[in-house]
Amino acid sequence: MITRLLSGDRPGNRVLALVLLAIFLCLAFAPFLFPGTRSLETAARICIFIVLVASYDLLLGYTGIVSFAHTMFFGIGAYGVAIAISAMGPSFGAILLGGLAGVGVAMVLALLIGLFSLRVKAIFFAMVTLAVASAFAVLVSQTSGLTGGEDGLNYAIPKVFSPAFKLLDDRVLGVRVNGKLLLYYFVFLSSTILFLIMLRMVNSPFGRVLQAVRENAFRAEAIGYRVVVYRTAATVLSAAMAALAGVLIAIWLRYTGPATTLSFEIMIDILLMVVIGGMGTMYGAVIGATLFIFAQTYLQNLMGAASDATSALPLVPDLLDPGRWLLWLGVLFILSVYFFPTGIVGRLRGRTG
Repeated sequence: MITRLLSGDRPGNRVLALVLLAIFLCLAFAPFLFPGTRSLETAARICIFIVLVASYDLLLGYTGIVSFAHTMFFGIGAYGVAIAISAMGPSFGAILLGGLAGVGVAMVLALLIGLFSLRVKAIFFAMVTLAVASAFAVLVSQTSGLTGGEDGLNYAIPKVFSPAFKLLDDRVLGVRVNGKLLLYYFVFLSSTILFLIMLRMVNSPFGRVLQAVRENAFRAEAIGYRVVVYRTAATVLSAAMAALAGVLIAIWLRYTGPATTLSFEIMIDILLMVVIGGMGTMYGAVIGATLFIFAQTYLQNLMGAASDATSALPLVPDLLDPGRWLLWLGVLFILSVYFFPTGIVGRLRGRTG
C-alpha cells in the first residue's frame, strides 16, 4: 500500500526514510506536538512550500528548465481566491471558483510562455520568464482597484475555518478543536495529495521522458519525442501545481499581496530549497522546504540564545547577534552546497543502507 502511494519511488536509504517519516508525522500531528500559533503557522507554511518547491523541481530538476516566473503562477492562484472571495463573500463556492480561475489562468499563461519561448536556449528562456514575472508584478501593483495594489487584499474565509468556530466544546489532548485546526488539516491533506500526484507524475512514462529530455534533448528528439511539447506540458503542469499552492496560502493567510506571493525573494527561496533538498528528487522538496522554513523561523531565536550564552566572550556575541541571521543563513547554504553538492537527498541516496 505504501509503495503504491509512493509510486514505486522509495527513499532508497534508511536514514532518508526515517527523516521523511519523522517530517510527515511531525506535520500530521503538529497541532498536538507543538502547541502555539507560531508553530502551527510554521507547519502550514512547510506544507504549502513543499508543494510549491516540488512543482518547481518538476521544471528544474526533472526537465532541466530554469524559470523565474514560478512565483507569478503562485500569485495567480492566490489572487484568484482573494478576488473571488472579495467579490462573492466568504464561501466555499468563491474559493472553488477563484481557485479554478487562478489555475486556469496560470495554465494558459504557462502554455503561451512555453510555446513562444521554449524553442530558444535555456538562458534566454530564463530571461523571458523573468521579464514576464516582473511585468506581472508591476501590473498587480498598479491595478489597485482589483488586486489592492501594494497593500494587497484582506478578506474573510468560511466560518468553519475561523478560530471562532468550535467543532467540540472539550479539548482533545489539550488542543481546541476549532476552525483553525480544521483549516490546518485541510492544508495538510491537500498538500499531501498534491505531492503524491506529482510523485506519481515523475515516476510515470511521462516523467521518464522528461528526464530523458533533461539529460539529452537532441537524443530524445532523435528517437521520436517532441521535446518542445514535453517541455511545454511540464511547464503547464508545474504552473498548475504552483497555482494550487497559491490557493492554499491564500486561504491560510486570509491575505494576498505582492510580498507574500510575487516577490523575487520568494523565487530565490524556492531555488535554494530545491538545491538544498536535491534537484530531480521529489523528496528533496520535503527536506529543503522543512529545513529552510524552520531556519527562517527559528534561526534568530537560536542566535539570540547563543549570543546571550557567549556574552562573556569577545566578538562572538556580536557575530551571533540575531540581526545577522541572514548572514548565517547564507553560510549554512554555502556549507550545505559544499558538503551536499547533489542535495541532501542525493547525498543520502548515494550511500548504502
